[in-house]
Amino acid sequence: MEDLPEALVTEIHKRITRTSDLNSLSLVSKQLYKIEGNQRGAIRVGSGLCTATEALTSLCPRFTNLQKLEIDYSGWILEHGNQLDNKGLFVFSSHCSSLIDLTLSFCSYIDDSGLGCLVHCKKLVSLRLNSAPKITSYGHLSVAVGCTSLSALHLIDCEKIDNVEWLEYLGRDGSLEELVVKNCKGINHHDFLKFGSGWMKLQKFEFERKRGIYDCVPGDVVYDSSYDAHSMDIYDFCCESLKDLRLAHIKTWPEVGLRAVLGKCKALEKLCLEYVQALNDNDMIALSRSCSNLKSISLWLNLQRYSSDISYCDTRTSFTDNNLYALALNCPMLQIVDLSFTGCAADWPSEIGFTQQGFLVLIQSCPIRVLVLNTANFFDDEGMKALSSSPYLEILELILCEAVTDAGMCFIG
Repeated sequence: MEDLPEALVTEIHKRITRTSDLNSLSLVSKQLYKIEGNQRGAIRVGSGLCTATEALTSLCPRFTNLQKLEIDYSGWILEHGNQLDNKGLFVFSSHCSSLIDLTLSFCSYIDDSGLGCLVHCKKLVSLRLNSAPKITSYGHLSVAVGCTSLSALHLIDCEKIDNVEWLEYLGRDGSLEELVVKNCKGINHHDFLKFGSGWMKLQKFEFERKRGIYDCVPGDVVYDSSYDAHSMDIYDFCCESLKDLRLAHIKTWPEVGLRAVLGKCKALEKLCLEYVQALNDNDMIALSRSCSNLKSISLWLNLQRYSSDISYCDTRTSFTDNNLYALALNCPMLQIVDLSFTGCAADWPSEIGFTQQGFLVLIQSCPIRVLVLNTANFFDDEGMKALSSSPYLEILELILCEAVTDAGMCFIG
């Protein structure tokens, strides 16, 4: 090995992908140790990174071309030693000038001053923060101002972030292509309307509110099933580049908020709505009319009240067959359908706004490859018979669909 030209050894090294093999290779000789350090583009460290600052001080000079770093302290306890702190964050941000992708998970020792060190990472494109209890909006503002190449930002369980000045700044800058915010209780879905012109470039957006114990239980609020939030363009923003949209556990009543996005996504390919309250057919019809490229839709629905008349109990899921007809008519590329119904009794099919007739219109109009039905009490053996003639169906998942019997399974067989 010592007689081989360095260029050839480097080429051999590039073909080795397993981290354990790369670690072993670096122990063979000083030459391979040096080459392995220069070529390593990504490392992942966890709770075993004791005396974190000292460890990073030795790691960073070795991996001079490091582009991706993930530090994950999930499962950490005091006996594991000190976590990465602000000083350690400064060490690697100063040495790793090529860093593009950074993920910090359960780093409870890092606060706003430490996060501010990332301004040294001028090439940083992607930042993911998962469970960062000391980080506030001020830390994010420093990142928004200093990391001018940032195009992907994930915030998960960052409970001290509330002020959205950082979001307004990123919106004016307009560089973000991917924005994911989950379980940050200081941020609500109306705040994202301040993102302004930033919506124009955004390709993936995901917002999940921190869920409560009663999120899937119908409350006392009565919703208007005829309300059309898209009849007037009350929000002046455009999201025509958005391809992937997920909204979960949010309330869109009485203020419109992110509900307005559904009528503005002309390039949308993947839609996921999980327990979004107060939506109705008008929202999905507005979306289907502008999203001819839609390929995947996931609707997780729970019971909601649509009448205040106690003598007439109109408690059902959000959408009706009109929704399915609109998708069937306007979305010819739809391939993945995931429908889940929570809290709907098997002996009360009327609690689900969809009927089998409307559902089959969708299935027979679109090239469905993947179909998932969870607690779909409107679906029975006749539906299975219709499915048996679907030419494109590859994956079928049925969960708690009690009206399907052995006879229905025989049709599929």
